[in-house]
Amino acid sequence: MIKRIQFTKMHGAGNDYIYVDTTRYPVTNPEKKAIEWSAYHTGIGSDGLVLIGTSDKADFSMRIFNADGSEAMMCGNASRCIGKYLFEYGLTGRTVITLDTLSGIKILKLNVENETVTAVTVDMGEPSETGIIDFSDTYSYVSTKVSMGNPHLVTFVEDINGINLQKIGPELENNPLFPDRTNVEFAQVLDDHKIRMRVWERGSGITQACGTGACATAVAAVIRGKAGRKSAIIMDGGTLTIEWDEKTNHVFMTGPATKVFDGTIETEE
Repeated sequence: MIKRIQFTKMHGAGNDYIYVDTTRYPVTNPEKKAIEWSAYHTGIGSDGLVLIGTSDKADFSMRIFNADGSEAMMCGNASRCIGKYLFEYGLTGRTVITLDTLSGIKILKLNVENETVTAVTVDMGEPSETGIIDFSDTYSYVSTKVSMGNPHLVTFVEDINGINLQKIGPELENNPLFPDRTNVEFAQVLDDHKIRMRVWERGSGITQACGTGACATAVAAVIRGKAGRKSAIIMDGGTLTIEWDEKTNHVFMTGPATKVFDGTIETEE
């Protein structure tokens, strides 16, 4: 049987996903759909698939599947886009929304102007599992691991343009030190409040931006004494403002969310 599913393609700083309201359009086998729909030449084209649903613990829920079909625990850029989607499509009139994710409940604060969501701040919670990993024998790097509900490996370099991310990204993602794989960020500190970052996302490869990766980079910069607690993280697709609040130990991420287009896709059930 052929089933039609309405979707919206959105991006946060260039990190693009396919969004489906599963209360109206249930999606079966999302792992397979994420692979098929994310393909740029034969599908819709995206970094993955995001399912918006109900929750008995929060206002709404989010499930996110990478372009390779693996399920992610959290995505900062996707959570901001969900905030915009929920408000502008009339699913809620609230400007503070709780979102149930696999890495816990996140709080979204919407900046609304003329009924349009111009930016979203997400309380990403506390970073955890931080530590230093010495790769000097293999890569001449000393890296910092940070969990933002999902694993990250942040490496600071003098010249980010000299990094062959296509080669080293998958090597580090699949390093035996990370049995569940890891996201990989390379960062260059420009000044005390400005950092340039590039990312290899676990399950998706090189992407234009990564919200949790930006948070992990800002946290790593503080841990390594390279930047202050509030930084602009400049990525290929745009810039996010990250603040690691000393009082609460929570990380707050602020940035845009952009609708690209609505569409309908046919799928065989």
